[in-house]
Amino acid sequence: MRRRSFLHASGLALVAAPFLHLLSRPAWGALPDTGGAGGPKRLLVLFSPNGTIHRHWRPSGGERDFTFPAGSVLEALTPYRDSLLVLDGLDFHDADNHEAGMAAMLTNKGTAGSVGGGMSLDQYVASQIGAASRFRSLELGVQTSLWGGITTTRMSYAGPDALVTPDDSPSSVYSRLYGELAGSPEAAARLLTRRQSVLDLLTGELGALSVRLGSAERAKLDAHLESLRAMERALEGAGGCEPPVLGAIDNHNSNANFPAVARAQLELAVQALACDMTRVASVQMSHTISTTVHSWVGASSEHHSLSHVDDGNTSGVAEFIATERWFAEEVAYVLGRLTELPSPDGEGSLLDGTVVLWCKELGDGRAHTCVDVPWVIAGGGGALRTGRYVDLGGLNHAHVLVSICQALGLDLDTFGDPNAGAGPAEALT
Repeated sequence: MRRRSFLHASGLALVAAPFLHLLSRPAWGALPDTGGAGGPKRLLVLFSPNGTIHRHWRPSGGERDFTFPAGSVLEALTPYRDSLLVLDGLDFHDADNHEAGMAAMLTNKGTAGSVGGGMSLDQYVASQIGAASRFRSLELGVQTSLWGGITTTRMSYAGPDALVTPDDSPSSVYSRLYGELAGSPEAAARLLTRRQSVLDLLTGELGALSVRLGSAERAKLDAHLESLRAMERALEGAGGCEPPVLGAIDNHNSNANFPAVARAQLELAVQALACDMTRVASVQMSHTISTTVHSWVGASSEHHSLSHVDDGNTSGVAEFIATERWFAEEVAYVLGRLTELPSPDGEGSLLDGTVVLWCKELGDGRAHTCVDVPWVIAGGGGALRTGRYVDLGGLNHAHVLVSICQALGLDLDTFGDPNAGAGPAEALT
């Protein structure tokens, strides 16, 4: 191979590089097949803070004939009950109180030597199924960083003590997802045509170079050419996912804008999954010890303060339940969007192909314990036995984390601290 030819091909790669990361989505067929035939291939984690009051949260009825009473926290989820696993009696392994609960919630206190390597559930799943995605994972937040990046404000970990910072700005997320494609349809089409031309040129040059290489070098180049062909397939459909229309938000850290930011972030997460930009996304709505005042539902005190009012303070309890019902309505919005959007794999709805986890870090916030922590799981495409209200009887949450991983096709039997025990939560699968 002549030095000039090598430099020419390398130069084309450098020219193409700035364009490649702005593709609307990778080719759907190029991503790994996880979760088995028809199984879920995506994970969406939603978080809201400070526990609950169980008598207002628990459904009525039994395992399969449960209902959400009028005025209860989960009432808004009624249309999706057949797609739900409502988990009662879920305890965290070796964790209590706000900070420890936040740290253990998705990690089960894993270390570098444990399964998961100290990562949180979302980051570990992304490391296994997200490598071929344009974004290995997306972490979105709603006013998570007003106190900075500390244990109480973070739920995702890239490893032991390695906090992952969610992006609290919908405009920033929008720019990352859509970039120049967010212009007019005509401008987007011209941009995609230019990128296709660059890829055509690069593929042709590298194809000509391939016949002049030895077998070992040719194998490496062929792998690179296959990745380019995947990008070409992506370009063919890149215009199919139009950017969502989001309302203007003047200050994403303003308390009054909390609901607008939450809705925008939830919609962006759903769209990213629907367009196969990512296979793992999370939306963290505030943080433990949240100072948000849910004034839009009539609350007059911070969410954390309301989570600690005793039963004798009936007005305070009513305000807290109003805030919790609002979070449930946002989760219901997400489930509705996932239900109406098709899976990019062509197999049912997006909800069928996604495991949705709505998690919290505390049980009853007034007790500061991680006992009877209220979690709800949705979707799963049959990999999880949904349509059920399940009392886990004090089972620790490590087994639920294992169940979610296994539902997504991952071969593991423990997650995080192995002292929590092995195996899935058999009631779920």
